[in-house]
Amino acid sequence: PAAVISAAAAPALAGAPALSAPPMHARQDVGAQEDEVAGTAVKSPMVGTAYLSAEPGSKPFIEVGNAVKAGDTLLIVEAMKVMNPITAPEGGIVKKIMVADAQPVEFDQPLVVIG
Repeated sequence: PAAVISAAAAPALAGAPALSAPPMHARQDVGAQEDEVAGTAVKSPMVGTAYLSAEPGSKPFIEVGNAVKAGDTLLIVEAMKVMNPITAPEGGIVKKIMVADAQPVEFDQPLVVIG
């Protein structure tokens, strides 16, 4: 019976690297999309969950085409139950919002493009 258990575990281990490869390609695709829109990419300073409004059902902080000033809140990233406002580093027009409401985000992931 021990031989059967180790034989069953081997295919699972062999399959694991193949499953982790596609997300890396997906991240590269996000970078390619970012290059399509000229402007400054505002990136997540932490791993967490992005929220586009202050609370569910309320108006989003920003929409594509909105003018923003340096320091304006663009969205919130929640990490370990702390709501962290992500602010505009400079003034400009919101060109693209690259995350959906309540979407998990990675450190350094582009969130918004301002131009």
